[in-house]
Amino acid sequence: MVSSLFINPFSEDAREIVRNYGSPDTIFEASSALLETVKRTRGQNLDDNSLLPGSIGELAIKRLEWYLRRQRRGFDHGDYAYLMNPDIEEYDVIAFYVLAQAAGAGFRGGSREVRLVVESTGALVEDRFRVLGSERDEIIEEVLIELGSEGTRWMELSELIGSGKLRLTDLILHRGRVVIDEDEFLVTFQDRITDRDPRSLYEALVGLELKETMISRIIMQRTEDYIARVAEMSSTVEPHPLILETAERIGETVNEVTPFRGGQVKTAGPGKLVPDAFPPCIRGTLDGVKSGNRNDAIVLLLTSFISYARLYPSVFRDRTPLKVSDLDPDLRVIREEILPIIYEAAERCEPPLFEDDPQEKLNITAKLGFGVHDEPEPEHEGESKWYTPMSCEKIKIHLPDLCRPDELCRRITNPLTYYNRKRWELHKGKSEQEGED
Repeated sequence: MVSSLFINPFSEDAREIVRNYGSPDTIFEASSALLETVKRTRGQNLDDNSLLPGSIGELAIKRLEWYLRRQRRGFDHGDYAYLMNPDIEEYDVIAFYVLAQAAGAGFRGGSREVRLVVESTGALVEDRFRVLGSERDEIIEEVLIELGSEGTRWMELSELIGSGKLRLTDLILHRGRVVIDEDEFLVTFQDRITDRDPRSLYEALVGLELKETMISRIIMQRTEDYIARVAEMSSTVEPHPLILETAERIGETVNEVTPFRGGQVKTAGPGKLVPDAFPPCIRGTLDGVKSGNRNDAIVLLLTSFISYARLYPSVFRDRTPLKVSDLDPDLRVIREEILPIIYEAAERCEPPLFEDDPQEKLNITAKLGFGVHDEPEPEHEGESKWYTPMSCEKIKIHLPDLCRPDELCRRITNPLTYYNRKRWELHKGKSEQEGED
């Protein structure tokens, strides 16, 4: 029988397992029982021994490696089938805490490594729900109780909502409380529902999907909070050497599976942007936009285009989500190059954007992934999403005055794609000319 341990590493039972395990001294010692459980997993690929974790420490790294590789081409589920085997749950709980402690001890908050550990935890929870079978409903209800989500007021989820992990519009609220239990939904709303069966409406509005989403997001938030507490403690208490070794292996795994291909910012000085390669809509925005299209042109179009063109122009090709600090660790490029370009374009608008709408500076910061604040600060990164540039189709619809396509525009679907293609053409033309000279 599956227990909630398979989903929730923050239950009291999970904490008891960790307390009984004791010191991390043995996390890299071989465990024949763990290895046997892994080998017995149905569908597990046994051809390559390097795929099979033989210790708690290796299992911790495999949890992260699974998440990184599942996003790559050629991923084989059979390489990590044991992660979906409930028989592994007690080993897995200890491995989770080893991984989280290593992330906190070895990396700063908001770093790519910490973010990937948090994301991998949420993804593992979501995938495990899919293999629960007939016990799924019972486990979900049990975990919701363990996480204390019954009777939750929406303000208690403000951190999740503010960080974008959960959307307020997905929740059913009554007098400020989140309604997630079926009986509570029926008692609260059935008298007002006249044209549909209340139970089917509950399934449509709440149902298992929302419950699973809430569980995975709450566990992600608690993982992030736990990592932050470990990081704080690590400033006064020396972490265990094997936890630090695990941290090193986290870094090696991240670099091996998702090597950074955007170019080191420290080698890219001012002038890296190639204005001659900007598409017509961006050139028009930089010249200043009249009221009407002005706010969306600066906040939605220019902010995302300039930031990605300068820091991560290959985002659509690489398909690897990164944060600004992954590419610009001290935010120097954001502060000294990218924001001045955006602010100067805003000043050239008619009327100047910030004279009419000074709050749009907050929205620009938010579109770069740093939440609603005056300036991008490392501690706020991740409170919002770093948005990629809108597609040409959306520009045609929402900013028609800026869409004045040239010949190249007809062959691409996004301004950033235009920029990359034009840069390549300009570079090729320059090389050919130098060859003739």
